[in-house]
Amino acid sequence: MSVQSPADWPVLAISVAGSLLLVELLRRVLSRIGRKWALARHLVERCTWAAFAVAFVVAFNLAFGPGILGQAPAERSTASTVELVLGVLTIGAVTWLLIQATYALTDVVLDRLVLIEGERNRRARRIMTQIALVRRVAAAVVIVVAVGAMLFSFPGVRALGAGLLASAGIAGAVVGIAAQPTIGNVLAGLQLAFSDALRLDDVVVVEDEWGRIEELTLTFVVLRLWDERRLVLPVSYFTQTPFENWTRHGSRVLAVVFLRVDWSVPVRELREALYDYLRRNPLWDQTDWTLQVTDVLPNGLVELRALMSAADSPSSWDLKCDVREFLVEYVRVNHPESLPRFRVETPESRAAAAREAPRP
Repeated sequence: MSVQSPADWPVLAISVAGSLLLVELLRRVLSRIGRKWALARHLVERCTWAAFAVAFVVAFNLAFGPGILGQAPAERSTASTVELVLGVLTIGAVTWLLIQATYALTDVVLDRLVLIEGERNRRARRIMTQIALVRRVAAAVVIVVAVGAMLFSFPGVRALGAGLLASAGIAGAVVGIAAQPTIGNVLAGLQLAFSDALRLDDVVVVEDEWGRIEELTLTFVVLRLWDERRLVLPVSYFTQTPFENWTRHGSRVLAVVFLRVDWSVPVRELREALYDYLRRNPLWDQTDWTLQVTDVLPNGLVELRALMSAADSPSSWDLKCDVREFLVEYVRVNHPESLPRFRVETPESRAAAAREAPRP
């Protein structure tokens, strides 16, 4: 015959409800404080559901006694199983809360680094990349430890421990061979983060595609292209294949515009007009600019190169478009005779030119 205390279930319900209410009160307080305190805001955003889960399983585990279901052997066996499941859930919930709290703490640092501009931006992006990768590694380690603790909560797993250790050498070798590409990617990700070869928000050219590093994980890199497409590459690609990094030593970028015109173009006047336009354009960082005749093409056109500096790559792209539009409009309106023209010489035109040539 089973013996069960009638007060056990109300105590259990009150304990769980009280713990959930306490978490809700704490969430409301942190939400109010979060208007001025960044850490409180991130804790609410990251840890709310994890905190509810921890409060529920911990309160349930503490209030759940071995005799709450009864004193019969079958009932006590069921209670033991429930306690075992509660222990596993407690480990999982605490692990979840620990990881989310760690992410909330680092989010405060990342928010401050995002606001840094100018020459310090390169160092800030390097630290952002390192923090992002290190916290992923830390989360992976914590999860592995938690899974191990869950497994060793089961008596059968502990009994098999000796046999598993005996075959650990062979199993380790097999797993190592099978996971070699993954391990290589993880090591490549750490190498990129701490060698400062690649950072978040870097401007790179990969596979003839121009874009920014949007996400850098331990196994892959997401490149956001100029047309909002995403190019996903394994991390090992950037340690084994050459690529262009336009912001390796700074965020400043030189914008280049090429213009092919006729020989009659007034270069000096065009240079002065370009300088006047740049001084009025807010995208120019007031540092470098030039307009040069860089080549005479085989088709008979003259190649002009306009070069100007911008604070970052998005500004550089917009500045190039603005300057190109200005130069085309200026030549078309003020010097239409300098528009690109292809000259063809025929026997008739050669004879006419000979007749018109002045005689000695």
